[in-house]
Amino acid sequence: MTTNNSFQKIENDRIFIIDCYLEMLSRIDEYEIIELLKNNQISELNNHQSNSDKIIQALSIYFQLMTLVEENAATQFRRKMEDDENINSIRGSWSEALHFWKENNIKEDEILSVISATHVNPVLTAHPTEAKRITVIEIHRELYLLLVKRENSSLSKLEQKSIQEKIIHLLERWWRTGEIYLEKPQVEDERANILYYLQRKFPIVLEKSDEQLKAAWREIGFNSDKINNPDVFPKINFGSWVGGDRDGHPFVTPFITQETLELHRKKALLLIKNKLIEVTSKFSLSALSNLVPSSLTEIIQKKAAVLGESGEKAVKRNPYEPWRQFLNLVSVKLENTILNNLADSTIYYKSSLELQNDLKFFRDVLIENGMNGLAYDLLFPLERMVACFGFHLAKLDIRQNSAYHDKAIAQILKTIGEKEYNFENWNEEKRIDCLNKILENNSPLTDITISYGPEADNILDCYRVISQHIYQYGAEGIGSFIVSMTRNLSDLLVVYLFMKETQLLNTSIKVVPLLETIEDLNNGPFILEAFLQHPITKKRASKLKFAQEVMLGYSDSNKDGGTIASKWNLHRAEQKLAEIAIKNNSSLYFFHGTGGTISRGGGKYHRFLESMPLNTVNGTIKITVQGESIAQLFGNPITATYNLNALTSGVAKQSIASKLNLNDQQYSFDIMDYLSQKSYEHYRDLIETDGFIDFYSKVTCIDVLEKSKIGSRPARRTGTRTLNDLRAIPWVFSWNLSRISLTGWYGLGYALKKLKTEKPDDFQRLKQNIKNWPFLKFLMIQTETNLLLSDVKVMNLYFNLNDNDEERLLFMSKITTEYNDSLQFLEELFDEKAKIRRKGQYDNLKWRSEKLYVLHELHHQQLKHWRNLSEENINDKEKFLTKLLSIINALSSGLKNTG
Repeated sequence: MTTNNSFQKIENDRIFIIDCYLEMLSRIDEYEIIELLKNNQISELNNHQSNSDKIIQALSIYFQLMTLVEENAATQFRRKMEDDENINSIRGSWSEALHFWKENNIKEDEILSVISATHVNPVLTAHPTEAKRITVIEIHRELYLLLVKRENSSLSKLEQKSIQEKIIHLLERWWRTGEIYLEKPQVEDERANILYYLQRKFPIVLEKSDEQLKAAWREIGFNSDKINNPDVFPKINFGSWVGGDRDGHPFVTPFITQETLELHRKKALLLIKNKLIEVTSKFSLSALSNLVPSSLTEIIQKKAAVLGESGEKAVKRNPYEPWRQFLNLVSVKLENTILNNLADSTIYYKSSLELQNDLKFFRDVLIENGMNGLAYDLLFPLERMVACFGFHLAKLDIRQNSAYHDKAIAQILKTIGEKEYNFENWNEEKRIDCLNKILENNSPLTDITISYGPEADNILDCYRVISQHIYQYGAEGIGSFIVSMTRNLSDLLVVYLFMKETQLLNTSIKVVPLLETIEDLNNGPFILEAFLQHPITKKRASKLKFAQEVMLGYSDSNKDGGTIASKWNLHRAEQKLAEIAIKNNSSLYFFHGTGGTISRGGGKYHRFLESMPLNTVNGTIKITVQGESIAQLFGNPITATYNLNALTSGVAKQSIASKLNLNDQQYSFDIMDYLSQKSYEHYRDLIETDGFIDFYSKVTCIDVLEKSKIGSRPARRTGTRTLNDLRAIPWVFSWNLSRISLTGWYGLGYALKKLKTEKPDDFQRLKQNIKNWPFLKFLMIQTETNLLLSDVKVMNLYFNLNDNDEERLLFMSKITTEYNDSLQFLEELFDEKAKIRRKGQYDNLKWRSEKLYVLHELHHQQLKHWRNLSEENINDKEKFLTKLLSIINALSSGLKNTG
């Protein structure tokens, strides 16, 4: 399929879906909305509250339809490439990776070794910049399947017409379904959303991903027998922050954490039970026509005897089918595990590893007796499901802010009678000295019967919940203890103190620094080295398999220093941290705290991984999937499979590249140091200009986001109106909703202009580097994407919300100058206009721009009205807040990447 054909196809598909939409609206007599969609005018329609609600809904659905069409087009394009034997050219696919390795003469066994050592851990978090109901997500799925069905060229005209009618009826159901939560979601609501993906989406995606790896392996001509063993497949596990992330979130209580862990376990066991029942039903092998291995007969007898009456019933249920009998007995033991109230530990599974061992035994029996096909086809998906989800579904990380920990320590010291207890204000030396003395003392510092203060009690109770869960079920479902805003060693030793008090030091839970600001990224190597050399870290190392996790914050470093300085400092920090780990005999892996946009580390997974420095991936990656990104990346199983493959194959590619130095080239680090510094200075000059916070508060809808219902977490950590206290997600989101999007590009134009003026030879070197340096190319393409999503016409609309002429003109001048410079010098850097290079991006915007402007006008109008309402007018204020939330969600659908 040529590029021109692809554009023609997607255009035809857009026209088709819009025609279906307009037909649906005409059948329900929504003629004014039809005129809006055709002519992009709201003046007549917007006279009444009900009409403006319809405008928002109509445009929101329109944008989502565009996204569904684009998603289907991308899928069909990849399928066409497979049909045309261009499968190796599909970026981010296993085929691309295997082809690359084969071309570089990497042996099959070496490839398998790297694949089996690959471990990816997407961590779902609840910072939603959308609030779609699961019902609407399901409608998306139904509609997508109908669009895919249309692709069948063998369908008759009547069959095509039938599909079109189904689409029209489905669109009416969507129109009549409320799209968003009208009440602020609770943690429980966000958790239900995460569980939906973990239970309903990811098991399907895991199976499809495995099938594609097998197919790619066979297609490249490698030995088929080698790829049928589930033990050699990538280790794919999932994590969650919902119910464990308490950083600035007062509603994540110890009870919520306990409830979440229990829910995770219950859902995981149910998932495996249903799959086991499905697999058992297919093992209809008769002992009358197949030789029964003696090892199978013996273990059936042993298991039945241990399980007693229920074991006997399981065997009798299929008297001439020993293979089913074995799986029936496994089902009985799993059912006992679900009941969870049994004293005899021999009749239930103490861990998922025991179940994995039973299934591996069954696999070996099948293969030893020539039933390879059954092992590879029927048993394989069950084994993979158990390995992926275990009895815990997803590992729950526990995150808290270092400042919160400090308050807790001060409360404990005060309660036990210490004269000097103001721990927050102590210097680092005094803090470490105090903590070491406590840690060296075997006697507990705290008493479960005593209250020490709100922060201390909250942390201790949370850790006790974790301790109790591990005592009952093991540590399989617990992730890491993550310390937000880690600034020094003592921030990590504080966690050791709480672990000591709750008998958790002897567990395999990792204590993880989260390095967020640029200063913290620069200090990170010193913090890590001190931590790895601490006696307790060394003592715990073997339990942690000598592995250390470090989390990198993409959001706060961006808010702190702008996108160029943020990304370069992250890149540099990864290299230095990896070197420190090697020096201290530790296997380091990174937890990337990314979001949907470049401002928060977003981008295509394969490009993201290719941009990593060598020797920093090391076979493992942990990465957040936040808010709108969950639906965009994993809402559709086909798209989700592609993204999961891009993540796993990307990690494997980086591992081999590091091992063999395949990408060992010299790049212009000195130039990037210069660009980073200049962009940082220019960005800081903007945000430190007098009046900036006032300007920002007026020209963005940050005040709406602070009061909105799109997430259970407050927009600010402590509620104070300062830039430092503002969470990075609403910071990015608010700028993007005004189409100013400066978090994704501000500072670049100035830095490139300075480079070209002061160091023209270096500018030319940079132009050469952009062709072959993955980090630089990825950074510049992502930055350019944010520039293309910005819009001067819309910017000016929001600038006019600031009625201070002097302030408005000052910041308008700074921002628009930087915007124009960034576009100009990026064009020079790439030596080609963006309109030529980024045809897909421009095509997507072409179908959105006019309708987005309609929404922006409505947003601007409603925002002014809401701000002018008096605080006493509570009902009207709340009503308009809900409307503004609806507009924000519609804009998010149109822009696709906002948070």
